[in-house]
Amino acid sequence: MPVEVTWWGHATATVRDSGVTVLTDPLLVRRMAHLRRRRGALPPVSATLADVVLVSHLHADHLHVGSLTRLPPGTRVVVPRGAPRAVPGLRRLGTLLDLVEVVPGDVVRTGPVRVCAVPAAHDGRRLPYGTHRAPALGYVVEGEARTYFAGDTGLFDGMADAVGTVDVALLPVGGWGPYLGDGHLDAGGAAQALTRISPRCAVPVHYGTYWPIGMDAIRPHEFHSPGDEFARLAAQLTPHVRVHRLRHGETARLETSV
Repeated sequence: MPVEVTWWGHATATVRDSGVTVLTDPLLVRRMAHLRRRRGALPPVSATLADVVLVSHLHADHLHVGSLTRLPPGTRVVVPRGAPRAVPGLRRLGTLLDLVEVVPGDVVRTGPVRVCAVPAAHDGRRLPYGTHRAPALGYVVEGEARTYFAGDTGLFDGMADAVGTVDVALLPVGGWGPYLGDGHLDAGGAAQALTRISPRCAVPVHYGTYWPIGMDAIRPHEFHSPGDEFARLAAQLTPHVRVHRLRHGETARLETSV
């Protein structure tokens, strides 16, 4: 059955399955701290209309309080357990939004869709503001298909068992700066992840959107090329996986049935 995925840029995407709209890691601003959006129009207001919003971890480019304030009152927002304690701005939003705190293994139901929290290998702190920690998560959206949103993660032992069989994988393939630290996937790492989880379709995300101000000339290939490099490596390692390299704002209708 078909699943629709729209990539808005960075880790922000909309997944539509079984009549349910899921929004991931909303980052809806042109500038965040030292980062500037260099490619793609901002997501339209309609992108904020979701049945459930998934926040993968506390880093400000994933849990962006200013973007969450743009959600309609009452929107259900799934966050790592401890996130409101660690992020005062999120705690204040708790009176307007339906915050649901989860850890790996927890399940949140929205209509006919189940959202399952799964582990991620990533720093869970709200850097650089303090030591409060919450687990970094990925999510599997289960409706007519199973769609894995990895958030930010590195490869980790037991990844295949934790994620399970999936039809669609939204995998990070880059970042917002010239260098990636531990707990991230580059194009090669994301292609390796495909060999572990073996989805039918994959969509590269988390690249080619934001870049530090004043650093346009430093390793620009890390901004421009990760999507194409991921598609090239995936074709070599997992030719059975269909890679959909979306432009900003583009929607793919993914037929996941055999």
